Amino acid sequence: MSSAAEQEAVPEAARSAPEKEGRRKVNGHRGEPGALRPPVWPGAPTPLGARFRVGPDGVAGTNFALWAGGAESVELCLFDAAGTETRLALTELTHEIWHGFVPGVRPGQRYGFRVHGRWDPWTGARWNPAKLLLDPYARAVDGDFTLPPEVYGHVRDWPQQQVADTVRDDRDSAPHVPKGVVVQDDDDWADDHRPKTPWSDSVIYELHVRGFTRLHPGVPGHLRGTYAGLAHPAAIDHLVRLGVTAVELLPVHQFAHEDHLLRRGLRNYWGYNSIGYFAPHAAYSASGSTGQQVGEFKRMVRALHAAGIEVILDVVYNHTAEAGELGPTLSLRGIDNRGYYRLQSDARRYADYTGCGNTLHVVQPHVLRLITDSLRYWVTEMGVDGFRFDLAAALARSMHDVDMLSPFLAVIAQDPVLRRVKLIAEPWDVGNGGYQVGSFPPLWTEWNDRYRDAVRDFWRGALPDVRDLGYRLSGSSDLYAWGGRRPYASINFITAHDGFTLRDLVSYERKHNEDNGEGNRDGTNDNRAWNCGAEGETDDPGVNALRRRQLRNLLTTLLVSTGVPMLVAGDEMGRTQGGNNNAYCQDGEVSWVDWSLLDEPGPRGLLELATRLVALRHRHPVLRRRAFFSGRARGADGLRDLAWFTARGKEMTEQDWYAPAATLGLYLSGRDIPGRDARGAPVIDDSFLILLHSGDRPQSCVLPGPPWAGSYELVVDTSLEDQAEAPGRPHRGGETVTLPARSVLVLKVAG
Repeated sequence: MSSAAEQEAVPEAARSAPEKEGRRKVNGHRGEPGALRPPVWPGAPTPLGARFRVGPDGVAGTNFALWAGGAESVELCLFDAAGTETRLALTELTHEIWHGFVPGVRPGQRYGFRVHGRWDPWTGARWNPAKLLLDPYARAVDGDFTLPPEVYGHVRDWPQQQVADTVRDDRDSAPHVPKGVVVQDDDDWADDHRPKTPWSDSVIYELHVRGFTRLHPGVPGHLRGTYAGLAHPAAIDHLVRLGVTAVELLPVHQFAHEDHLLRRGLRNYWGYNSIGYFAPHAAYSASGSTGQQVGEFKRMVRALHAAGIEVILDVVYNHTAEAGELGPTLSLRGIDNRGYYRLQSDARRYADYTGCGNTLHVVQPHVLRLITDSLRYWVTEMGVDGFRFDLAAALARSMHDVDMLSPFLAVIAQDPVLRRVKLIAEPWDVGNGGYQVGSFPPLWTEWNDRYRDAVRDFWRGALPDVRDLGYRLSGSSDLYAWGGRRPYASINFITAHDGFTLRDLVSYERKHNEDNGEGNRDGTNDNRAWNCGAEGETDDPGVNALRRRQLRNLLTTLLVSTGVPMLVAGDEMGRTQGGNNNAYCQDGEVSWVDWSLLDEPGPRGLLELATRLVALRHRHPVLRRRAFFSGRARGADGLRDLAWFTARGKEMTEQDWYAPAATLGLYLSGRDIPGRDARGAPVIDDSFLILLHSGDRPQSCVLPGPPWAGSYELVVDTSLEDQAEAPGRPHRGGETVTLPARSVLVLKVAG
C-alpha cells in the first residue's frame, strides 16, 4: 500500500513552491479499495501476465506475475462491472518478478497494477502508485485511452513546462484508463492448416483491418471495419481472386491515440503507437472487448488460412505510446522507467531513435523477453505466420550503434519458433547510422526502398542512367547476394501505407496534408512523383488516359521484378487519398478502400491486369527465382540466364549502362533456373523478354532473334486499355516493333 506521506494532501501553499530537492506533488482522489478482498496465494513467477489455471487443491483462479525490477511494492487491482476497485498486495518476489495466485478470479476479470517506488525523474525513477498501469502481458484490453490530465504521472498542465515532468501528479488515473482482461487459453489450433508459402512464391498485400472493409458493400454493416469483417467471404474472395498469398496487417496490437491528435478531434488510424503487445486492438472487434476480441482474431486467421492466405503482422516494438518525458504514464514508464526505456546521460530525457519520443531498451534481458514472448504468443496461440518490424534498426542497436550481432537479432536467429516464420525488417530508424538496407542477416527479408525509388524515378523520367534499375529489377544482388541470402530478401514495393497511393503517385507532385492539422509540414517532401501534367483530379481526357497507363506500367514492373512484390490495398483499383501522403490520422474515407471504384471501367481494368500479372507470376518460376542470376552463358549456344538489351536488339555494353536511356530490355531464361522441384527434377520454364520504355515518344525496338528466340507471343501491353487484346499476338525474332510511349511489353518466347 502507499505510504502515509503519499496519501497526505499537499497544502495549497506548498504546491507553488519547490519541495526539497526540487520535487513537487499534486494530490487528488486516488480511489478506494473495494470491500471484498480475496486471498492471495504465493503463485508462480512464470509465465508473466495473468493466466487462468487450476491452482492448489484443484481451485480455479488466476496467477498474476509482473516484472518490476526497481519497485518497492506492487498492488494488483481488480475491477468489477461497476468499476469498483479491489487492491491486493503481491508480496511474493522472485528474480524481480512480483507474483500471486488469486483463487476465484476467472476469465473476463478486468485488472491493472499500481507500482510503488521513488519519484526522482533526475535519475529516471518515475514510480507513481496513483496511476493504474496496464499489464504489459495483458491478452485483452477493455476501454480506450482518452488521455485526460489524470493519466499523466506528472502534472501535464504545470505552468512551467520545462520542469513539468518533475512535478508528480497524485490524482487517481483508474477511472480514465483501460483495464487488462483475464483471458482463457483454450485453443490448440488442431484444425488449422497454415499455408506455409515459400518466400519465393509470396505476393504480399498490405492492408488495414478497419479500412479494408469499412466501405465494402458485400460485408454486413455490423462487421465492417473488424476482424470478423476481414474474415467474411466477400473480403476474402477479393484476396483470392487477386491471387495474393499473404496479408500484411497494419498494427493490430492494442494502441493509444496521441494527445495532440485527440486535441484536434483526430485519432491515430495507422496504429503505430502500441501499448499492449499481446492484445488485439479492441476497437477492431465486432464481438466485444472483454476477451471476445481474442477469439474473433483467431477465427479471422483461420478463415484466411483456409483460403491459402498467410497473416503477417506489422509490429511496433521500437517504442510505445508513452512518448517522451512529457507523455502519459500508461504502463512501462510506471512499472520501471529505467528498466524499459533507453535514457540519455541526463536520465530525465529519453534516447529517441524512433522520432516518437522514446525507444525500448532491447539490450535489457526483460525487455528482450517481453518482445520475444509476444512474438511467440502471436505465432503459437494466435496463429500468425510472420512479422514486419517497424523501424527494425532501432531494435538492432546494442548500446548506441546498430549492431547486426545485437542481442535481439541473436535471440531471433536461435529461437525454434521465430526462426521459422516470415521476418521482414523496415531496415532503418531516425538515429545516426540508422539506414541499414541490405545489412540484415540471413532469415530476414527487408523493405527495399531503393527498389521503390529507382522504379519511381524511371517512370517519371528522372534516372540519369539504368544501372540502378537493372539491379532492382533482377533481385538487388548488390544488396543481398551475401551470407546465403536470396533474391526474396528484397521486398519490392512502389507504394506503402506511408506515402502516396499508386494513383496519387501519378496524380500529384506535392503532398496535400492540410486535413492533418499540421500546416502541411508533416509527411515527406521526397515523393518522386509525376502528376502527368495536372496537379490533382482533372477532366482532361489525355491526362487521365496517361495516368491510367502509368498505373499499368508501375503495376507490371512490380509484378515481373525478381524478389517479393508487395501491393497496397486499393492500389489494384486506383484508390486515392487526395494527395495526402501521411494519412496516419485520417480514419475516414480518405484512408478507407473505396469499393465503388469497381463500378468504373478504368479501375476494373486495372484490377483485371493486376490479377493477370499475379497469376502469370504464380505460373512461371522464372519470375520468382530462388537464386540470383549469374549473367553467365551456360550452354554452347551462349545464352545467359539473364541478358540485357538496348532498343537496337543488342546486348548492353558497359558503356550502355552509364548512358541516359528511356528503354531497357531484359531476357529471363526459363531453362537455367537453379534448383530442383520437390521430386528432384530440374525446373524448366518458358523464357520471357520484358521491354520497358519510359520515353514520351514511341520507340522502334528490335526483338532479339536466334539464339534468344525464333518467335515471341505478346502477354501484356500496357499501352492497351483492354488487355484482352494483347495475349497471343505473335512476333518474329529480329522483328522491329514500335514501343508506344510510356509502356511495358511482356513477351513469352514461343520458339
